[in-house]
Amino acid sequence: MSVPFLAIILALLLPAVHRGPDAVIAGRLIVEPPTLINLGFEWEISGDVNRNATVEVKYREAGAQDWSEALPLLRIGGERVFRVAEHLDYTVPDGFAGSILDLKPETEYECSFTMLDPDGVEGSAARTVKMRTRGEPKAAADGRILHVYPPDWKGEKQEPASTGILAAYYGAGRGDWNIVWERKVRPGDILLVHAGMYRADRLNYVDPLMTPFDGTYNLSLKGTPDRPIVIRAAGDGEVIFDGNGCHRLFDVMASQHHIFEGLTIRNADVAFFAGQKGVLGATGLTVRNCRFEDVGIGITTEYAGSKDFYIADNIFLGRDDRFRLIGWYNPGMYGAHPLRSYYAVKVYGSGHVICHNAIAYFHDGICISTYGTPEPEEDRKAVAIDFYNNDIHMSGDDFIETDGGVHNIRIMRNRGVNSAHAGLSAQPVFGGPAYFIRNVLYNVASGVAFKFMAKPAGMFVYHNTVISEHLVRDPHSNTHFRNNLLLGSDTPGRGIAAFANATAYSSYDYDAYRPNRRAEAQYAWFAPASPRAREYSPGASDWQIFGTLEELSAATGQEAHGVEVDYDIFEDLRGPVAGRRHAVYHAVDLDFRLKTGAKAVDAGIRLPTVNDDFAGAAPDLGALEAGRPQPHYGPRRPLDQPFYR
Repeated sequence: MSVPFLAIILALLLPAVHRGPDAVIAGRLIVEPPTLINLGFEWEISGDVNRNATVEVKYREAGAQDWSEALPLLRIGGERVFRVAEHLDYTVPDGFAGSILDLKPETEYECSFTMLDPDGVEGSAARTVKMRTRGEPKAAADGRILHVYPPDWKGEKQEPASTGILAAYYGAGRGDWNIVWERKVRPGDILLVHAGMYRADRLNYVDPLMTPFDGTYNLSLKGTPDRPIVIRAAGDGEVIFDGNGCHRLFDVMASQHHIFEGLTIRNADVAFFAGQKGVLGATGLTVRNCRFEDVGIGITTEYAGSKDFYIADNIFLGRDDRFRLIGWYNPGMYGAHPLRSYYAVKVYGSGHVICHNAIAYFHDGICISTYGTPEPEEDRKAVAIDFYNNDIHMSGDDFIETDGGVHNIRIMRNRGVNSAHAGLSAQPVFGGPAYFIRNVLYNVASGVAFKFMAKPAGMFVYHNTVISEHLVRDPHSNTHFRNNLLLGSDTPGRGIAAFANATAYSSYDYDAYRPNRRAEAQYAWFAPASPRAREYSPGASDWQIFGTLEELSAATGQEAHGVEVDYDIFEDLRGPVAGRRHAVYHAVDLDFRLKTGAKAVDAGIRLPTVNDDFAGAAPDLGALEAGRPQPHYGPRRPLDQPFYR
C-alpha cells in the first residue's frame, strides 16, 4: 500500500513520540552472514498491531551513484509454528526479514532500509549498512605443497611425499601410533593427492592408510579464510577414496577452512561428517568438483554453529532404485524403499551455499536439518542459506527441504525430476522468508509440489514451473505466490491446488493453473475471516471448493490476474502419464520453454531483483523467461548427459 509523501517525511524527521499500539517501534537491525550472491537482513520491531508497517529496500555497489530497488522486507511475527507429536511450539517474533538477491560475488554493496507506517515510526526509521558478498574459497597462492600417494604407487615420487593423507596431514603412524600427531599441516598447506585407489583396511592393525578399526579419516586442524588447508587431486588421474564399507569416511566436524576438490568418494555410509547437534561443527568447509558414488549420506552437519560451507559442482549418486520411483510409503506392489541412501547434503547453521550439484538416487536431495526450535543466539540460527542451480533426479521423498530454516533461505533455479512424495518442502520454516524462485519440478507423484507442513510461516513462491499439483491442506502462514505455473497430471480424483491459509494476509496473484481433466473440485480454499485471526485447525465445513479459477477469484479476491492454461503454452512438453506412479522421466527429454505468444508470456508482475531482466512487455510466468538464456543446472564443467547414466 502506498504512503503519502508527507507521511514519509514526518515519520523520518519528527521527534519520536508514542503514537499508540499501531505505531511501529524500530529496534535492532541484524545483518546476517553474506553468501556469494545474496545478502540477508532482519529488523526487530514492536508495536504495529495492525501490521501495516513496511520496509523499503534499495542497494547499490559501493561507489556507484544510482540506487536499485530490491524486494521489500517481509513483515513477520505472531505466526505459530508447531507440531504436537514432537512437542514443537514456536511463535515467530515481531520484525521484518528479507534478502537482496542475485548480487555479484566479492563485491561491496551499500544497502538502504526505510521503515514506513501511516501510524508513525518510533526510533530510527532509516538505516544504511555496507556489506561485502563472499568469493569462492581459494587456496593460498604461496601454500606449501605436500605430495600424497597411494600404498601401491609404482612411479617416482615428488618430495615431500607421504603414503596416505593422514601421514601428510598429521605425520601419523600405523597402529596405535596413528594418534601421534607431531608433524601437523599448517594453514595454507596444499595436499596434492596423486592418482590411485585409497582403500583402507580398517581390520588391519598396521594398514598403511592408518585408520585402524573404524576406517575414518578424522581431520580436525584449523585453516583460515585466507589460508585454508587444501586436499586436492593432483591431476595425474582419478583419485578414489573407497571407504571399504566404513560408516564415516571423513570426519571433519572439528575442522576450520578446509577445501576438498577433484576427488572420487565411494563405498561409505557417510562420506563427510561435518557436525553433530549440540556437540561441534565445521566452519568454512568447501567440497567442490568431487564425485560421490555408493554413499548413504554425502555431506552432513546438524550443528547450529556450523558456518559458511561451499558445496559446489559435485556429483552425488546414491544407492536407491534407478528404474522405479519408490517412496518411503507406497501402497502399491513395491512397498516402501529401504533407507540405503538418506540424503546427498544436509546442513544447519548459517552462510551455507550449496550450488551447481547433480544428485540422483537418494531419499532426499538437499536439506536443512529439521532441528526444532531455533536457538536464541543469533549465530546459532539457520539463516542465510542458499541452494541454487542444482540438478536432482529421482528422490524417494523430497527434492529439497528447507525444514528447520529460520530466516533468508534462498531456493533458486533448481531442477527436480521424479520425486515420490514432495517437491520443495517447508516442514517447517520458522518465520522466513524462505524464497522459492524459478525452480522447475516435474513428476511429483504424490501431487505435493510444495510440502508446507508443521505450520510453516513466511514463504515467497515466485516464478516456479511445476508439473504437479499443490495439494497439502496443513495450514501455513504468511505465504505469497506470484508468477508461477502449476500444471496438473490428470491423476483421477485430484484437483490442481489447495490453499491452506492460517493467516488472512497470505496472498496469491499472477499465477497460472492447468486443472486436471478428471476432477470437478479443482481448487480448495481456507483462510480466516478476520484479518488478524490465525486458524490452524480447519474442519471439513470450513473449506470452500471451486471448479474454476474464476470462481475462486470472485469468492476470495485472490488470483485477480491469475489464468488457466494448458500444455500448449510450452514449445514441446507433455505431463507425466496419469496413474503411472512409479514411472521415471529424464530431464534431457523435457522442454520447459514457453511458446512465443503463449498465454503465460508477458502475464506476470515485476518483482525487483527477481525478474528485472524480463524480455517483453511484462515478465513471463514460470521459471524460464522467453528470450533469455536458460539456467545451467548442475556442475559447471562438461559432463556426460545425463549425469546419472
